[in-house]
Amino acid sequence: MFLRYLDYFRETVLSKVSALPDHELRRSRLPSGWTPLELLKHLRYVELRWIEWGFQGHEVDEPWGDRCGDRWYVAPEETRDDLVAALRAQGAQTGAVIAGNELTTVGVPGPRWDGAQPPPLERVLFHLVQEYARHLGHLDIVVELAGGPVGE
Repeated sequence: MFLRYLDYFRETVLSKVSALPDHELRRSRLPSGWTPLELLKHLRYVELRWIEWGFQGHEVDEPWGDRCGDRWYVAPEETRDDLVAALRAQGAQTGAVIAGNELTTVGVPGPRWDGAQPPPLERVLFHLVQEYARHLGHLDIVVELAGGPVGE
């Protein structure tokens, strides 16, 4: 069930960002200043941090690569197509980890947990589902303000 929700939320985010015209991708319509492309990149890194760096304990060169200082960041040369492909690839990695583990499997200790006990996969996935749902709601509003499609 977690995998189905993550896939659904991920594909809905991708469809909403793909429906936006190019001039809206790097434009913020909110006082906080984030853009649709920044949100897209952020979600890829959220999965990377929680699954590969966190649950699996893999070494990750730039676990916070979606940030520059204290805000989300997309470099000028990064394109929608690049970021869509990166999120889909990260989703495939997440799917493989979910398929290969029980929900009760406890993650590997590593720098993600800063010395704390790693959580089980179920808690990691619960966090990912809530993060996707929350950010998809944010994106729904931004896309509607930009004149894009509304609803699911």
